[in-house]
Amino acid sequence: MTDSTDSSGSRAMWSGSMAEQGRVRWKRFALIFAPVAVVTSLLIGATAQGVIGATFVVSGDTFKIYSGELQGQGFALAGDVVRDKKGRLIPVIATGVRKAVISDLCQSVLAKTPVGTVTIRITGGQHGNKVTVENLVIDVAAAQSAATLRDIELGRDASTLDEVPGVRGPAGSFGGQGRSLTLRDVRLSAWAVTAATFSLPDLGLKVVRGAHECF
Repeated sequence: MTDSTDSSGSRAMWSGSMAEQGRVRWKRFALIFAPVAVVTSLLIGATAQGVIGATFVVSGDTFKIYSGELQGQGFALAGDVVRDKKGRLIPVIATGVRKAVISDLCQSVLAKTPVGTVTIRITGGQHGNKVTVENLVIDVAAAQSAATLRDIELGRDASTLDEVPGVRGPAGSFGGQGRSLTLRDVRLSAWAVTAATFSLPDLGLKVVRGAHECF
């Protein structure tokens, strides 16, 4: 009977030890990925470099951006390319907004890890709060939204765009711009985001197991 009690106690201690070890490993994993989420947030707030498109080497995949509503003053778009670490040139639609107010913002990116796929999520503009941004440039791979555009000019030479400071394309290439826009239920797949300023009064950072993208 003594042996049976000791064996049961050992199993309980072993089970408790394994559970605690699992929790510790996950906590360490979360601590490792916290800086990744912060870097992603800082990327959003990076200073635009005065040219259309990203001015840095992009990662190997797109990330998703969702917004319930975006109201912008001054917008411009043109074809462009970004470059990854392998030197591959990737075509994008570079879209700039001079000033914008955004609600229900969500950004998500999937990452492969030793414990499987995880999702890094950044949120802001929730519960009545508003995100404000200046000189926003998004290198878009695909987009879907309900849109209202005012005073638009499509087919303008991209080198002459002047609605968003520093946002221009090569001479002779296609460009477009307008005085204002309102976008609702915005769904973007993007390669990169830059902005002169990006103010989130309720910034949220979260790492969760599995695929939990914004849309």
